[in-house]
Amino acid sequence: MNTPAHLIVGMAAFARPNAARLNVAAFAGSLAPDVSLYVLGTYALFIKQISPSIVFGQMYFSDEWQRVFAIDNSVFLWLALAFAGYWIRRDWLFVFGLAGLLHISTDFLLHHDDGRQHFWPLTDWVFSSPISYWDPSRYGWIVGPAEGLLCLVLAVWMCFKFRTLLARAMIAALAATEIVPVLGPLLF
Repeated sequence: MNTPAHLIVGMAAFARPNAARLNVAAFAGSLAPDVSLYVLGTYALFIKQISPSIVFGQMYFSDEWQRVFAIDNSVFLWLALAFAGYWIRRDWLFVFGLAGLLHISTDFLLHHDDGRQHFWPLTDWVFSSPISYWDPSRYGWIVGPAEGLLCLVLAVWMCFKFRTLLARAMIAALAATEIVPVLGPLLF
């Protein structure tokens, strides 16, 4: 899934009106498994000024980058965080862990040749899903628009659930970053 889709799905699953701490945890947990990609990608693209084709065609698949991705996409890390939050009765930590688990679960199902080592440190095995959220040869032409439609439905539902102007503006901004690139070409 695209990062904005992870954020929308995670917020729809775990955010609650008038629960700022839980909402921040849901947002952060939904985002965290992708943070290393943004840090590494930003550094390579903008600081080192490396071509996007090299960054995403070679560096992304390098052993160095994959080792970093293995850590923040580990089922065991996210389970440990969720369990710790439950055990010590910190609902924000529990939600953070669950949101991270939801993120990596959808990634597990929607990445074909660009998946992650979700069971690190026990194994470096990478599941190659038969479907992809972006690759047209792996049903991306169906999954991408379906993801966009799901995000649109969830965003509308959350706008009914969250009544403040700030919450609705944030939901609309997230939805736009997901929906316009995915559904825009289909509409125009």
